[in-house]
Amino acid sequence: MYEHDDRTVLTLDAGGTNFVFSAIRGCREIVEPVRLDAVTDDVRRCLDTLAEGFRRVQAQLDAPAVAISFAFPGPADYEAGVIGDLPNFPCFRDGVAMGPWLEERTGLPVFINNDGNLFAYGEALLGILPEVNDALEAAGSTKRFQNLLGITLGTGFGGGVVLDGTLLRGDNGCGGDVWLMRNVFYPSLITEESVSIRAVKRVYHEQAPADRRDLSPKDIFDIAEGASEGNAEAARAAFAELGEAAAEAVVHALDIVDGLVVVGGGLAGAAKYIVPAMVRAMGKSRSTFGGADIPCLQMKVCDLTDPAGMADFVRDDSVLVRIPGCDREVRYRVGKKTGVAVTRLGTSRAVSLGAYAFALSSIDRHIQHSTNTNHDVKNQKQ
Repeated sequence: MYEHDDRTVLTLDAGGTNFVFSAIRGCREIVEPVRLDAVTDDVRRCLDTLAEGFRRVQAQLDAPAVAISFAFPGPADYEAGVIGDLPNFPCFRDGVAMGPWLEERTGLPVFINNDGNLFAYGEALLGILPEVNDALEAAGSTKRFQNLLGITLGTGFGGGVVLDGTLLRGDNGCGGDVWLMRNVFYPSLITEESVSIRAVKRVYHEQAPADRRDLSPKDIFDIAEGASEGNAEAARAAFAELGEAAAEAVVHALDIVDGLVVVGGGLAGAAKYIVPAMVRAMGKSRSTFGGADIPCLQMKVCDLTDPAGMADFVRDDSVLVRIPGCDREVRYRVGKKTGVAVTRLGTSRAVSLGAYAFALSSIDRHIQHSTNTNHDVKNQKQ
């Protein structure tokens, strides 16, 4: 989808230090990215910087862009394009109408989302979801997946949900927000306290109190790998605990979403320690008052980063059953499955492609709605 589309969308990677502007056409970046210093303390200069970045990108194009689409930190009313009080951008207070301002300045429709939503959307339309469905087809399975939960592991715990090709935004713009679910280790705390960069650092130092160095997650990963000096067991435990905490939130989300899971974010580089712990925790059971053990998910969870797990996942376990009273048969899927994968697009590219696809799909829906409305009006007049 959209790989051969000739429309161009302007995009932005909004970091706390730099704004990186680009343009995508046919799912490919088509310009040299423009990097400008992020402005966090003056709202007017911040907006002017955004306009200047998009202007420089447009100057490189051979045809006009049709939209601007990007992720920006919240809290926000993304549908209205209004950004709320941002901790890392002190100039954003009491609601700043960034989207409408850019529309006035550029004459283009502007679509703003959070990065968890756009990561999930990019993976659902152009990443892991079509890749997994191709693998199922190649294995001879008739099963296809339509729904996806994307999670990002980094400074915080982000999430996004795509249902049958549609991004779940929610009535309040809170669809897919997993970060404030109950923490399995500390029930009075939010999950993000155990699923974040700060959590990895905290758990490592709890497990290795003698190591008082100020370590980054990359440092801790290198220790886990045996590439740097430190407590390797504690390092692996830090990533495993994050995976187990994330699993609790993912399980509750999957009870509603019932789809695949894809992991991204800066900590996804430690997936070899995180994902197996996630998969194990997602396979646990709960109990009833009668003493029965009930799996916390109705689906078997497969680790798609492991060749054996992938082979299990794509195997068609369905059987044919005869319709009573006739010779026809139907396929019966005896077992239910889900899979946990790690982004192959890369988080930043998945977000950019999600922004691109979201803009085009929104434009297409608007055109279709207008066409249907005009058709209905014409019929009424006749």
